Amino acid sequence: MQATVRTFDEATRSGSVFLDDGTVLEFDPPAFDAGPLRLLRTGQRVNLGMTGDRITYVTLSTFPVPG
Repeated sequence: MQATVRTFDEATRSGSVFLDDGTVLEFDPPAFDAGPLRLLRTGQRVNLGMTGDRITYVTLSTFPVPG
């Protein structure tokens, strides 16, 4: 699933994204840490790994989401 970064707090490594339908979802540090990223910027497109309605993985849209 793809989304756009809404917020990102570098200190806590957590933030939120807008899904393409406008829904806002929060992600926690483990979801950010599961990917190879060091930083996210507002407006950046990302791929999400999901379990139900919980984000488990965040990475850049050009990187694959692990299976």
